[in-house]
Order: sequence, then structure tokens, then C-alpha cells
Amino acid sequence: MKKYILLLAFITSTISFAQTITSKQEDANAAQYALLQKVNEFYPDITLSKTVTNYYADGKIIDSQQEFKLKGTKFSSYKIGIEPDNKKVLFEYVSDENGKVYGDVSLFKGSVLRTTFTEKTGEVEVSLNGKAVYQTKI
Repeated sequence: MKKYILLLAFITSTISFAQTITSKQEDANAAQYALLQKVNEFYPDITLSKTVTNYYADGKIIDSQQEFKLKGTKFSSYKIGIEPDNKKVLFEYVSDENGKVYGDVSLFKGSVLRTTFTEKTGEVEVSLNGKAVYQTKI
């Protein structure tokens, strides 16, 4: 009997914590666009776009993504994500030339810090305000 009560309690608590996640394609809000502008200023390979797809849970943005038409570009995949606090941009792109390149760009005390991982060459690069400060091969 104790097992059944525990199972019932688990099922009802799981149901009560379920969230409805919705998405909307819309113009970037002021904070998102300011972040993208600052990032694009130092790292022009991170594309600046006014349109984002925001994902909402209980009315709050939990994730934002940008989608791009890749026809006619060198990329087979190109993804940009914005974290909910609007202080970090995540990126991932794939091309025949460079393979998979991914990382993040963060705002920190007025500076723009980027960490890039290039799988094809095994390189890791850290840049501050558009200038490489550390690079190594793994």
C-alpha cells in the first residue's frame, strides 16, 4: 500500500509542475538587440538580425534563437541563441571550410569575451573585445 501512495504522490506532483512552453517569432526586444549589436561590433561573424524566436514558459522568456536562410551561403548550419539574462550569445555554425565551430560571447564588466571551439582543427580561442588573448590546440 505504501508503494501505491508514493507512486500516486509522485504522479500528482509531476503533473502540478508541468509548464506550457510556447514560441513566438518577433522583433528582438531592446535588451536583446543591444546585446547583438555589441557582440556584432567586435565579432562580425555573429550575424545581427532584428528577428528572434522567443520561447516562453509561464510568460517569461526562457530561450531565444535566431534562424537564418542558408541557401547561397557557405554554411550548412548556422545557429545563434540568446540567454534569458541578455548577457550571453551562444553560436554554432558548420561549413565545409571550417567544420563545426561553436562557443559563446559574454558581456562582462563592459567587455565582450568570446570563447570559440573549432572541432576540425582542435583549436580553442579566447578573445577579448575582438582580439585573441589565448589560443591553443588540443
